[in-house]
Formats: sequence, structure tokens, C-alpha cells
Amino acid sequence: MKKIIMFGGAFNPPLNSHFLLAQQIVNEVEDIDKVIFVPVNIKYEKNEAIISSEDRYNMLKMVCDKNENFEVSRLEIDSNRPLFTIETLDILQKEYPKHQILFATGTDNLKEFDTWEGADKITEKYKVLIFERDADKMEDIIASNSFLNANKDTFIKLRDNTRTDLSSTFARSKLREGKSIRYLTPDEVYNYIKENKLYEVK
Repeated sequence: MKKIIMFGGAFNPPLNSHFLLAQQIVNEVEDIDKVIFVPVNIKYEKNEAIISSEDRYNMLKMVCDKNENFEVSRLEIDSNRPLFTIETLDILQKEYPKHQILFATGTDNLKEFDTWEGADKITEKYKVLIFERDADKMEDIIASNSFLNANKDTFIKLRDNTRTDLSSTFARSKLREGKSIRYLTPDEVYNYIKENKLYEVK
């Protein structure tokens, strides 16, 4: 059975590190068809305002269109409300009934996974591909949480993923200081941000 990986996030903005992780998934996962980037709904609650869905979608699409294994979905951004991860996974599974759907996320989210709406259904129906961030170790996080430990077979570690402390938050802060984020983002994204004066770029 071919596999499809759901890669969700704000992508505010999308960075080289996002696409590098997606490519590592393509390299590592057997029988993979594609990685689908799923930008979150504009109403998604974050500490910092998210720019428009269209801008985030456009930036992702410019890069994904150049990689046959990448795709970007409007599923969440076109919804009239934020979707829970389990809802998005179920919709994708209905769209691709002959594929196995997996969810990719980092250890930062794994630490809070047991508090998610529908966490029990995700572990029952899907596999979760984990990439380790900073000094995190997936096994230690799972061992320290009773829910995760009881469902440890759900979680698959992405081997040898490139770790970086760089984040979209860091990129936004540099932009708001009037500094360049060239080489943090693909050229298409960098130019789009400049041309559209996003994140208060002067």
C-alpha cells in the first residue's frame, strides 16, 4: 500500500528546514507516494498572528510545484473553522482510500500529544512519524508519558533528521527588524515576502 504523509503546520513563513524535513521523509519512508503540506486555518490559535491563508498557501505551492513528491492542500485553510488533526487525517483517508495516511510532527508536539482532541483515535487508526527537535529524544518522551507509552507502536522516529533551532518565529523576528532571511527560505518564498511586504518588510 502506498503511503501519504500529512505534514501540518502554520508555515508562517515556510522555511528551507520544512522542505528539507519533507525530503528526508521521502528518502526514508518506503512506498511513499507524496508528502502533503497542510497549512492551518487562519483562525488557528497561536500566540502571534498568522498572515493570510492565501499568502501561506502561495508560498508553499511555489516550492511544492517543483517537487513531484510534494503537494499543498487547502483542506484546512478553506474550512470555516479550525480542524482537529484527527478530522484532517480522516478527510485525507477518505480522499485516498487506497493509501495509508501517516501524520508527521515534531517532538515539541509529541510532548503535548496526549492532550489533543481525538488523540486516542489517532493512535488507533494512524501511524505518527516523529522528527526530533533540539536535544529531544523520542523514546524518553514516550517513556515519561503513560498514554504515549501505552501507544508507543503508533510512533515512528524519522532516522537521522537534520536538527535546527531555526524556526518561523526566528525568521519573522528578523524580518521585523528589517533584516534578511535569505537562505533560511527558498528563493521563491524570499522573493514573495519582499514583493508583498509581508511581516512588515520595508
